Formats: sequence, C-alpha cells, structure tokens
Amino acid sequence: MFEGQPKGLYALALANTGERFGYYTMLAVFALFLRANFGLDPAWAGEIYSDFLMLVYFLPVVGGIAADRWGYGRMVTIGIIIMFLGYLLLSFPFGGDMFALIVMLLALVLISLGTGLFKGNLQVMVGNLYDDPKYASKRDAGFSLFYMAINIGALFAPTAAVKIKEWAETSLGYSSNDAYHFSFAVACASLVLSIAIYYATRSTFRHTEGGKKAAVNTAAAAAAEPELTKEETRQRIVALCLVYAVVIFFWMAFHQNGLSLTYFADEFTAHTATTGVESMWFDVLNLVAIIVIVYAGFSVFQSKTAQAKSISAIVVVAALCFLGWQYTSATEDISISAPIFQQFNPFYVVALTPFSMLIFSSLAAKGKEPSAPRKIAYGMLVAAAAFLLMMFASQGLLTPNEQKVAGEAAMFVSPYWLISTYLILTFGELLLSPMGISFVSKVAPPKYKGLMMGGWFVATAIGNKLVGVGGYLWGDISLVVVWGVFIAVCLVAALFMFAMMKRLEKVA
Repeated sequence: MFEGQPKGLYALALANTGERFGYYTMLAVFALFLRANFGLDPAWAGEIYSDFLMLVYFLPVVGGIAADRWGYGRMVTIGIIIMFLGYLLLSFPFGGDMFALIVMLLALVLISLGTGLFKGNLQVMVGNLYDDPKYASKRDAGFSLFYMAINIGALFAPTAAVKIKEWAETSLGYSSNDAYHFSFAVACASLVLSIAIYYATRSTFRHTEGGKKAAVNTAAAAAAEPELTKEETRQRIVALCLVYAVVIFFWMAFHQNGLSLTYFADEFTAHTATTGVESMWFDVLNLVAIIVIVYAGFSVFQSKTAQAKSISAIVVVAALCFLGWQYTSATEDISISAPIFQQFNPFYVVALTPFSMLIFSSLAAKGKEPSAPRKIAYGMLVAAAAFLLMMFASQGLLTPNEQKVAGEAAMFVSPYWLISTYLILTFGELLLSPMGISFVSKVAPPKYKGLMMGGWFVATAIGNKLVGVGGYLWGDISLVVVWGVFIAVCLVAALFMFAMMKRLEKVA
C-alpha cells in the first residue's frame, strides 16, 4: 500500500496534515459560534458559513494563476503566513458587537486568501511528483494516501475544539462565547508545525515547486510529454469543466456536515450516549485504536518478512486489548456535543482508505477498475443514499422551529443515525474527491495545471456557497423535505455524469 511512492508524497502530506488540523478545529465549532456569539439565526449563520467555505475554495484559482507564473512553493509559503495572521486575529475575543463582527470577517478573508495560495498549489506539487514515468502508475493510490493524511488531521480536530473550549470555560473561567476563541487559536500552532515540516523535508519535493529555480526540470518534464494540439487541449478543458459542474452538487450536499447535519446533531440527536459500545464511539482514542487495527492487520498480510508480520500481529492484539479495557471502563452514560460528530467522516476516510485501495488495485489487476469519471458518478449516487438514510431518521420528527418550543414534547433520535450517515457519505467522498483531484492533475494540459487545479476548487467553492441552502431550509420546513432536496441534486448530478461518460472517458 505504501510501497513504490515518492518520498515527497509523505513530506507534503504531513505538511498538509498540520494545516488541515487547524482548519477543521476551527470549522468544527464555527457555525455554532456564529449563532452563540452574534445571536444569528440559522439562515444568517449558514450564509456566513457558506460564504467562508466558498472563498476558501474559490481563491485557489487565484493562487493557481499566481503559481503558474511565480512557482508553487513560493505561493505555499506566502499562503501559510497569511493564514496564520487570519487565525491569530480570530483568536482574540472581541465580544459580539459590530466591531467584533467586522474583525471576524476580516480574519475569514485572510484565512481564505492564505488557503487559496496554499491548498491547491500543494496538491499540484503532489501531482507533479507523478510526472516521473517511474511513479506514473501510482498516481491514484498516491492521491488516496495524500487524502488520508488530510483526514488524520481532521480526525482529531473536533475533539480538540471541544476539549480546549471546555478547558477555557472550566479552568480559566471564560464565558461560553469567549471560550470558542481558544479553539480557533489551535490553528495558529498547527500552522507553525506545518511550515516547519515543509522546510525540514523540502529536499524530497523541491523539484516540484516550479518557479525560476525549477525551470530546467519543468522544461525537461514538458519536453518528455507529447505536445497537445489545440483540439486535444480543448477536449481536456471541456472534460474537466463537465466534472467541475458535477462536483458542485456533491460539495453542496457533503458540506452539510458542518451546517444542517450539525444543526440536526445539536437539536434532534440525543445529548447522551449510553454505557458501553455507544459511548465508546465518542472517544477519539477508540477510533485511533480501530485505525491501528486496520493498518496493522493489512501489514500482517502484506509484510514481506516474518518479523514484520509478527510485530504487526502484536500491535493488533494490543489495540484489541485496549478496546476491551475501554469497554469494561465505560460504566456511565456520557454527554456528547454536536461538533464531536464531525470526527466520524475523517475517521472513516482514514480507516477505509486501505480497503478502497485494495479493491481498486485488485480491479486494476484484472483490467476492470472503473475510470475516474465513473467513480465520481458512483460517488454522487452514494451521497444520495446518505441523505436517504437521514430521511428515514427524520420520519415523524417536528420541524426545527417546532422543536424549539416543544419543551417536554421535543423528540430526539439515536446518535447512530448520524454515525451511519457519515459512513455512507464517506464512501461517496472516497469515490469522488481523491479521484477527482487525481483526474485533474492527470488530464490538465501541462501549461494550465495550476489554473485547472484552481478550477476544481472554484467548483468546490460554488458548491460550498450552495451549502447555505441548508440554513435557509432549516426552520418551518419538514426535515424529510430538507433531506429530499439534497437527494434530488445528487441524483440529477449523477445522471448528468453518466450521460457525459463517453466524452469524459475519452480523455481519462
């Protein structure tokens, strides 16, 4: 699984993990912070939340254009510095008045701009590692591993956000609203770690940075690739634009995890987990143990030496023993907060990536692996299935506005509904997101790589802008109808993708 990959992949993945940990720590509590600190209703909180996500994913096109001229590495460094300033500004508790709102909005702009310079260009550098023919066949697997590393950072983020907020309240005596800013401050520290990793390991990927120092390598790589005709260039750009049109609707649905699904966790999901297995899901250490079991289990079968197999088996047994001890120690019900549910998506990504890679590598060996566009279409269908499950979970529930005033008549559902929904959404994400990024890096005409990767993020930005639809629907409308909207857009996007499949697979 990890064999045959360029060393630069792991260096860039680790640098990205630090940055993503900070970003998702902030994002885990952001929508709830907007409502608590500024007294915003769900629609306005959703508007700011979706606008921020839109900027985060739109500005990489600006970063891509700049990097095509001045180099990817330079833009990555500048991006980290700008992000740091934004998170630093967001870390100060200025209260809930108009001045505080303006400062927060300025911080969001800085974070968005810095992310725009950092995120897309780092991924272009990952793609450039596979321009070497020696690694070309490992491109999809490499992006799956890179995507997994992103989610390692995201896995710990919700727990970090909740725990540091609670610590600020109980140990330092800060009010509930001011305590949110301590969660935001975590991102500052994570960016320092990210840039330290980047420069400590730079020798393994410096040739991918672009700019004047890499001009010779870039020219050599361009010369090694067959020159595209104007028609071939046009076909590739059109194919990418068709993919962009589809992924808009995936991100519109998927990023409800931070908005309407978080609202559902806060307002309709039981706030306690019962003793035993259910409570164990909400301790991130248990999730890490499961991940250890998965990877050590794969190592038992894939290691080439008896010693490595034995060590892996011991690790599996130790992790199982830890889970057994945790189960016997879980003697009381525990309280759970809405942001903690956001740990399940990254957990599933990390835990399921080896299975995904195994399945597709087996299919590839038999010549039956689906193309990247076909995987994306399947991902849309899976996303629709996730919201279908939410539709079942919401049968008979009140509307959000009715729930607010219901008092003892309020209705709550088991946490397992959301846990299961995140599992299905993650299957869709694994089919769509890493495969889509890999497809862009492969198909993009060489002289437009930065711009085309930026285009992927523009599509994501538009989808994130549409995330706000979830906030506007959250009120007097039946929850069944709310989830039905997202089912519909996912199905329409999937049908469109299948209709365009021949054109897309022609350039894949």
